[in-house]
Amino acid sequence: MSELADYRRGRHVVTAMHVHLVFVTKYRRGVFTDEMLTRCEEIMRDVCVSFEAELKEFNGEKDHVHLLVHYAPKMAVSKLVNSLKGVSARYLRQEYTGAMNRAIMHGHLWSPSYFAASCGGAPLSIIRQYIENQQRPV
Repeated sequence: MSELADYRRGRHVVTAMHVHLVFVTKYRRGVFTDEMLTRCEEIMRDVCVSFEAELKEFNGEKDHVHLLVHYAPKMAVSKLVNSLKGVSARYLRQEYTGAMNRAIMHGHLWSPSYFAASCGGAPLSIIRQYIENQQRPV
């Protein structure tokens, strides 16, 4: 039953699109505490809601965070990433100014790069095999 909850239904479409995102701090500086990660998760959940997406999982370490986001096909992942990084950086720098030395990080929280991978569903090898085994008309 929980698998059915992972499907988004629209008027003419049913989708199950998930992306695994990883954001790294600028220069891989270890700036996050448990409290900061908890606040970062709250901020990122709010951003996801504004994009009609759902943050399914969140965790991190001192220098990076991992997110699992369930999103709609109309959403560009790059726009979501831009908003997640921008909004979280702004709020975290405001709320934890002392913990983040701007001189060391040159005014930035996040590295400009990120990791994104689609995930969920069957492995690619199984999907390939399924497609290859279709009953093609002669």
